[in-house]
Amino acid sequence: MLTLLGTFASVLAAEAAAYGGRTIPDWAKGNTIFETFFKGGPVMYPIVAVLVVAVAVVLERLVWWTVQSARRDPKKLDTVYAALEEGNIAGAVNLARGSKDPLVRTVWHGLSHVHASVEGALQVASGVELQRAARFMSVMDTTITLAPLLGLLGTVTGIMGSFNFVGAADLAPAKVSGGIAEALIATACGLGIAIFTLIFFNFFNARVARLQFELESTSNNVILMLNSLRNRNNVLTGQDAHQQPQQFAGTN
Repeated sequence: MLTLLGTFASVLAAEAAAYGGRTIPDWAKGNTIFETFFKGGPVMYPIVAVLVVAVAVVLERLVWWTVQSARRDPKKLDTVYAALEEGNIAGAVNLARGSKDPLVRTVWHGLSHVHASVEGALQVASGVELQRAARFMSVMDTTITLAPLLGLLGTVTGIMGSFNFVGAADLAPAKVSGGIAEALIATACGLGIAIFTLIFFNFFNARVARLQFELESTSNNVILMLNSLRNRNNVLTGQDAHQQPQQFAGTN
């Protein structure tokens, strides 16, 4: 394993040495972005791949949360609560059916299993909603860790290339400075990608935590309302059972 890593590092260092003269394709000359890319050395290719993944995930999550925000329907949720308070479970199920609001959808899933396990159904529905909300978060977490490591790898190969030119008989300051520039460019790009991704990672994490709190609050409200409804029915049933012997005694 160490031999393989040493060979890989030597190859990168050799490529960095080849780029010491900073040979830039003619089509890239005059464009600051492309010139910087080629000056960054061979490590810039995986760094750019990580950047593309990070931007794609961030855009996908922004669109997803925007759509979810537009689907929220607090009025329907209040209507479902009102139906539950009145003891109309069937009406609450009909009101919640087909809703795209994650909270109302969770309530519908729980009430649909009112004769089995409401708490279990609510937990399953909440887990599904949280899984959708936390999609690609592991990819962003990996990007935050991988990008600086790739930048560090570019730093190592760039410095190795500079040392190769320092030890050569024909010392060329331009080639030495090219290796140092490669190290700095790769490090800056890796850190920049990590910082960019970290900001959105924390933002989306906060949204997921908020959704989790809302799902837990909604589930607890449904359970409390159902328990209150059962207790009310038990009290009414007990009163009827107490009144029936008195009625029979009066008739006798």
